[in-house]
Amino acid sequence: MDRIIIEARVNELATRNGNPHVPFLPGEIIADAKACHDAGAAIVHYHGRGGDGAPDHSAEFYLETNAGIRAGSDILIHPTLGYVANDADAMGRFAAVEEMMKSAETAPDFAPMDCGSVNVDWWNPETGRYDTTDLIYKNSTGTLMHFAERIAHHGLKPYLVSWNVSFTRQIEQFLKLGVLTAPAYICFCLTDEIIFAGHPGTVAGLDAHTPFLPQDYRCVWTVVNYKGDLFQLTEKIIREGGHISIGLGDYAYRDGARNLTNAEVIERVVAQARALGREPASVAETRQILQMPAVRIAA
Repeated sequence: MDRIIIEARVNELATRNGNPHVPFLPGEIIADAKACHDAGAAIVHYHGRGGDGAPDHSAEFYLETNAGIRAGSDILIHPTLGYVANDADAMGRFAAVEEMMKSAETAPDFAPMDCGSVNVDWWNPETGRYDTTDLIYKNSTGTLMHFAERIAHHGLKPYLVSWNVSFTRQIEQFLKLGVLTAPAYICFCLTDEIIFAGHPGTVAGLDAHTPFLPQDYRCVWTVVNYKGDLFQLTEKIIREGGHISIGLGDYAYRDGARNLTNAEVIERVVAQARALGREPASVAETRQILQMPAVRIAA
């Protein structure tokens, strides 16, 4: 079977209440990236965070973190554009990436495009009510076209996130327009527990996604379960030729009373994949599978 691309999603906006190993600061993320690489991950995804866990989307955070990750290993870097924490216009949301691209030591390898808009309010299961009621993850077609143009300009690989079928259909239209080129790397973002914007993290939820993959273009798909346990689906994903994006940013993985680290989560995915006949893809193999272009540093 084809090799499997494993991505470590190390922090997202997760707190340390569920698992104290969630990294916030650059040094913590850098250490996790190296440990996850050594465990078998080819990609690391992270969000800028302050010491108190608050979002930090300053360019300085990403420059320091990317440089440290680069110094520690060749793992592919996939930063965020800030999610709902960065509610600027298209240029403002991409500004930190523009700064990252000024040096080979700080340049990422991917830039994300969540290919649609969706309500992302947080449900509180204890109160039976929403804690928020006005969080909209806005990604207009014009904004996405701007991201695609800048991503191509810099030689980055678009990381195409699909929260539901409408996002995947938008990706197909972008491929038809030539805004995106194949192979498309598509992440199916399942959601559970406190966010209901995506398909549920179930067999039915995933099976509702895959039939809508663009048929006339080569696509490589990976799966994340935001706020849910992806291990409920990893065997299915591995057997069906998909790839896996997983980490403490999405779910507070534990082993009984013991909190797992991000690297230990990756180790479990690697062991399961090997048991099912798929070796983890190296960084070089991941580049080949995704036909990643050469990154172009800004003059």
